[in-house]
Amino acid sequence: MNLSVGLAEGQSVVEVELLGTFRDSVGRTYPPGRHVFASEVELRPDDANATDTAFAVDGITIGVGFHWERKERQVFRGGVRILQRKGLTVINDVSLEEYVVSVISSEMSASCPLELLKAHAVISRSWLCYPKLRPESVGPGDFSFRRGDEIIRWYGRESHQDFDVCADDHCQRYQGITKAYSQAVTQAVRATAGQMLEYDGQVCDARFSKCCGGVTEEYRAAWDDRDVPYLVSLPDTDAGGQVYCDTQDRALLAGILPGFDQETQDFYRWTVRYSGEEIRELVHARLGEDTGVVTALAPLERGPSGRIVRLRIEGELKSLVVGKELEIRRVLSRSHLYSSAFDVEHTGKDFVLHGKGWGHGVGLCQIGAAVMASRGKGYREILSHYYPGTELSRQDAKVSRLEM
Repeated sequence: MNLSVGLAEGQSVVEVELLGTFRDSVGRTYPPGRHVFASEVELRPDDANATDTAFAVDGITIGVGFHWERKERQVFRGGVRILQRKGLTVINDVSLEEYVVSVISSEMSASCPLELLKAHAVISRSWLCYPKLRPESVGPGDFSFRRGDEIIRWYGRESHQDFDVCADDHCQRYQGITKAYSQAVTQAVRATAGQMLEYDGQVCDARFSKCCGGVTEEYRAAWDDRDVPYLVSLPDTDAGGQVYCDTQDRALLAGILPGFDQETQDFYRWTVRYSGEEIRELVHARLGEDTGVVTALAPLERGPSGRIVRLRIEGELKSLVVGKELEIRRVLSRSHLYSSAFDVEHTGKDFVLHGKGWGHGVGLCQIGAAVMASRGKGYREILSHYYPGTELSRQDAKVSRLEM
């Protein structure tokens, strides 16, 4: 990506992989490798701007591997390129600010309170640019370690070879212009244009998750073992101790969550029940290990929010230790557990997991931030709450000199 060469409006360019296979004019379908999709790309004039191009992609899979996985038809602005590697990959070349417009209306809803949209515009822009503005500070990518009966994995910021970011939850949700239907989205991006979150004079790696469950988590619980001073654990509460993300306001949730996210009603507190044989089957499917019927789940290490970082799974045949938080969530579910912040109740026959929150819990809590905005909190106050010690700055000059 080259952030110094723009599109029609002269803005920086972001290269986004659209996570779809391409079916050519004679019907041949090319799989992209690590993802399986059935897509068709259609180029047509953009009704909103005749000098631009818009294109539609059918059958894009969103929520890959998660419980909300499904296919959608999506429409995108900007340029399109088809790369041929092992198969064909569809790349969308889009301006930086147009990218942010799509992300904030895909991660949440375009009908969110304006101040939440502003806050999300800032952190989504910061997250995108952080690896190039601060390459020396980027931790390792995906990591896997095995020693004896211990398996530790985390999923970092992958350095994509042929593009900057992918369009799904692995990076940031980018679902084109289909869902960016409100004037508030454009207003939020214009009001914060060029603004990024900064700590000690440097742009921040602004992480975020859906619902922290009442306490945010520190960086090292989810990724490599280092401290990030603005990604620390803190209570997601107001001055009176009321938890922001503990809301049952269905009207508010309907206005801030995309339609498929609204299907998840128990995000703040949840319960999952498994038999020992079911956990055995999950472990075998995920790790290729046969523990025998599972007899105990023992948390060995927790982060400050209560999220389990290392979990011992004891079976009749063998035991395993699994970490970090996302790997635990993968192993104990056919998709992903909502979070690794759970207590284990063993009834003798079944294991009941009593959990809290949705996601890794690091950085901004999207539902908590939405509640803050609905109570009149400004985006600066929201960002200060979730990223202590940070401040806003305009990074236009730095970005304009970058070649990514």
